[in-house]
Amino acid sequence: MAAIAISRSGSEKHMSVRLRSATLDDLPHITAIYRDSVLNGTASYEIAPPSEEEMAGRFHAIQEKAYPYIVAEDADGTFLGYAYASSFRTRPAYRWMVEDSIYLAPEARGRGIGKLLLNALVESCQTLGFRQMVAVIGGAHPASVALHRAAGFAEIGLLKGTGYKHGRWLDTMLMQKALGHGAENDPDPSVYPGTLFEG
Repeated sequence: MAAIAISRSGSEKHMSVRLRSATLDDLPHITAIYRDSVLNGTASYEIAPPSEEEMAGRFHAIQEKAYPYIVAEDADGTFLGYAYASSFRTRPAYRWMVEDSIYLAPEARGRGIGKLLLNALVESCQTLGFRQMVAVIGGAHPASVALHRAAGFAEIGLLKGTGYKHGRWLDTMLMQKALGHGAENDPDPSVYPGTLFEG
């Protein structure tokens, strides 16, 4: 995606945020942010943080399928967070649906960065031709639920006691948003993402 410069002002001091497509050079920052989330949060149900090598493999798998992978940085180039879309399931009939993932640096939370990333991800996926986006929210985290609700996602189910982490049982919230025409008409299987699982 082309870089998007966004200025924010309000009760906080003026802040400029730039959104752009992720590159391999971003992997150390992506790995560090995800490590913090694994160790200290509930968004991911992983217990041991993956290595940068493992994160590179995951990055390539997403990019090879042409799913969007977006990063946010401030005017000084400080890495604030990232978001990407990936397959919800790998069975071919699911190819019109994507799952979103958003991770922020600790110092970037509560500053509206997640909203910018999610909105950009939704727009990118809709432009690509996807019809549905689902959020699988670990720990049913209230801030993440509120973020998705504000972006037009609807709560479609709560999976109770699906994860055990940090000494407690965690629920998982499922939220969904229709993209473009949603399920109103048939998609064209001859164009992306209809071609995702060919070959």
